[in-house]
Amino acid sequence: MLLPSLSAAALLTSGIASAADLPIKPSVGDLVKQSQASDWRPTDPQHTLYMELESGRVVIELAPGFAPNNIANIETLVKEKYFDGLAILRSQDNYVAQWGDPQAESDHPRPLGSAKPKVAGEFSVPLKNDQHFVRQPDRDGYAPQIGHSNGFPVARDPKAGTTWLAHCYGMVGVGRDNGTDSGNGAELYAVTGHAPRHLDRNITLVGRVLSGMPLLSSLPRGGEAMGFYGAKESRMAIKSVRLEADVPEAERSHLEVMRSEAPIYQQVIDAQRNRGGPWNKFSPGYVELCNAPIPVRVRP
Repeated sequence: MLLPSLSAAALLTSGIASAADLPIKPSVGDLVKQSQASDWRPTDPQHTLYMELESGRVVIELAPGFAPNNIANIETLVKEKYFDGLAILRSQDNYVAQWGDPQAESDHPRPLGSAKPKVAGEFSVPLKNDQHFVRQPDRDGYAPQIGHSNGFPVARDPKAGTTWLAHCYGMVGVGRDNGTDSGNGAELYAVTGHAPRHLDRNITLVGRVLSGMPLLSSLPRGGEAMGFYGAKESRMAIKSVRLEADVPEAERSHLEVMRSEAPIYQQVIDAQRNRGGPWNKFSPGYVELCNAPIPVRVRP
């Protein structure tokens, strides 16, 4: 039996009436305003980097529980001022920005000092290394379980007994060649495009950018293959990289990260999973791991 046809105007009106029924719900911004001081934690000065560019500061929080050996090597490089005067080497559209020594492949690379020339890849770690995992119930195509640990996006496989950091926007990793031990932290990159989750468990991730992502994501794209800057292209210089602990208190950024174990963060995730009206006309009831970032703010 054929159903009565509706006019285009009637269909449009019907759709709008149905879509407008989404209830008004608190936004992420509303929840941040409602949060209490106990919902936030300061960055750890011993494991937070300040990369000073000509255009401003990039703040990177490291995750030693997931890559302790690579991070120890990076912190050695930073303490010995290895990165000072180096440059952004690569800006590939919808992918990554990468930095390090422009002369690394020449006959005169910058000496690594007391840092190790090779560090074994730390693509995943035992579950016992992560005591702060808070599961996100949404499905994921790359891992049996996803969630957050101390604000970092993580995935895990309980059957294999392993967990790892996920390649979300702003995550920072160690560049390498084919060998799994061919990286040492002297070349780092930050994800500036859509989350390349296929890189999970193939590259060592060491942390994430908390502040300054626009300085990296807005860089001119490199003209060579994979977005590397050519000889005639200008590279942005790195003025310095320092541990937050080595920066005078008055010059620190004083950032706080919402505690992923705080109940309010579950509300933050749900605000992105089940968006309310009146602007939203459809709510998917789902949110990807990389679309549920932990809020960061300057300490009040």
